[in-house]
Amino acid sequence: MESMLWWATAALLAIVGVVSLDIMGFLSWGNKFQVEGQTVLLTGGSYGMGKEIAKLLSQRGANVIIVARNVEKLQSAMEYAKAAAKNPSTQRFHIISADVTSEAENARVLAESTAWNNGVVPQIVWANAGASVPGLFVEMKTETMRSQMDINYWAAAYLAHQTLKAWLYPETPYKPQEKGAKTESPRHLIITSSVLGLVNITGYAAYSPAKAALKSLCDGLNHEMNLYNGARRSKKDSGQAPAPFDVHIHSIWPATIVSPGLQNENKTKHPITFKLEEADSEQTELQAAQAAIKGLERGNYMTALNWLGELMRLSSMGPSPRDSLIKDTVGQWITSIAWLFVGPDMEGTVWNWGKKEGMPKFRPNAQ
Repeated sequence: MESMLWWATAALLAIVGVVSLDIMGFLSWGNKFQVEGQTVLLTGGSYGMGKEIAKLLSQRGANVIIVARNVEKLQSAMEYAKAAAKNPSTQRFHIISADVTSEAENARVLAESTAWNNGVVPQIVWANAGASVPGLFVEMKTETMRSQMDINYWAAAYLAHQTLKAWLYPETPYKPQEKGAKTESPRHLIITSSVLGLVNITGYAAYSPAKAALKSLCDGLNHEMNLYNGARRSKKDSGQAPAPFDVHIHSIWPATIVSPGLQNENKTKHPITFKLEEADSEQTELQAAQAAIKGLERGNYMTALNWLGELMRLSSMGPSPRDSLIKDTVGQWITSIAWLFVGPDMEGTVWNWGKKEGMPKFRPNAQ
């Protein structure tokens, strides 16, 4: 057993080294996420990582539409992004105040964005809105559980549904392309989840299932897009001309980000959750946004934003597409061994807390 543990530890450290190089961009080959001159629709972009994403997209020459509820924060975020524009004379910026937990609001957001973008559906759509309300499951209001699903799953699902319909079956049908005609740049649908959607721990029993559902959603959408991307290369006339571009699906997996969102989470977080997270590596909002953009530029399907998140991604991939055949396959095997030790250790931490502190005082509807 000691020999097995030694080899598992050594292999895990090797994977961490490779992952670190990958996250820092040393293993990337070309930019597969060209945004200059493209229009990006970004929800949840008024503060936190989203605000920094808007700035980085602006620095790369994109036109940016930021969506959130608070108009004052939206205006500030737009000015922040605008000040970083690569081409100030030509880039355009727009804000939309909306509640993205509503299906009708998502339809309005996409329609307004398309009209603002001269009748063209934004080429890049990033569902980044989300929020966590940690707490012990038995103490939580059912309304809180529903709201966690609304903002963390349905907000992204509604936007994905509206966007893919608009891209693939526009109101004005596409005309069949002539032989040899140049195709348009690919469309990118990006969904921000959380590493807690890959590995759940005490305190996130209501939040993590919504984020886990996003992985399944992205896997399903990625699978379905093969149908439409394949149809673009078909010679068969179905009466409906396919989109003159491929559609790519991506997911982003942040861990602990030092932000106003984290401050809000900490207000309801149980002490055992703090204990479980005390060894987590933290990122600034900018560091997280930079890692997300780098992953997209590498062409990743799933992008974790730090080495710990990457290990969680590797251990939870299942049938998801591999960004690196060797690293992802070997990494998945190694992390499955590591969990033989890490999993019981984490469960033991919670068990020992209960043994030491006794039965938690029941606080019905605390969150």
